[in-house]
Amino acid sequence: MLKNLLKLFFPETCCGCNSLLLFNEVLICFKCRHDLPLTYHHEIPHNDTIKKFYGLIPLEFGLSMLYFHHGGIAQELIHNLKYRNQQNIGSLLGELYAKDLQNFEPIHTVTEIVPVPLHPKKLKERGYNQVDSFCESIGTHLQIPVNKNLLLRTQYNKTQTKKNREARQQLTRAIFDVNFSTKDENKHFLLVDDVITTGSTLEICAKALLKIPNAKVSILTIAYTQS
Repeated sequence: MLKNLLKLFFPETCCGCNSLLLFNEVLICFKCRHDLPLTYHHEIPHNDTIKKFYGLIPLEFGLSMLYFHHGGIAQELIHNLKYRNQQNIGSLLGELYAKDLQNFEPIHTVTEIVPVPLHPKKLKERGYNQVDSFCESIGTHLQIPVNKNLLLRTQYNKTQTKKNREARQQLTRAIFDVNFSTKDENKHFLLVDDVITTGSTLEICAKALLKIPNAKVSILTIAYTQS
């Protein structure tokens, strides 16, 4: 009853379209849920995520949940997740995608989920890593542990959103490293980020993880930027 009263006086809005949520809607209205630009990459062997890294890194598989379009639902959701501290968006998207991945056989060979890390300075500024809640939700529902300490961001850099691929690669080349021991060998790591644009950050992170003897790497993101 108290929750309903709070909604009456402080109505919640949809994180996808900003319309008022009905009493039985949570975070995202039913229309936005229906209109989520799902990629169905888990049903497509040679999907866009895999193609992004052809000839660059050996992936076991690559997946993105949503297509990212400027002004679209995915952009609004990720903006709210990343900059407005609405971490429950990551939890909800992780729960929804985990249901789709239950029957995706390769996901069950993953040993650990590894989020792309923020530099400690950036983490302190923002207060959280925007992909953590998504990773934890995926991990909980698929029973895969999340390892936040394996991959390290060693340099602080400003946003790379507006940089081209070559410029981004130059910046990220020495930014990431791994802190591993023998217990991390022979594992299959699922590297997770929010959005693929050029793919340079994920490429460098994957190459860092592949320094680990006999490691295998797959990639999963919330969204894939579609031009």
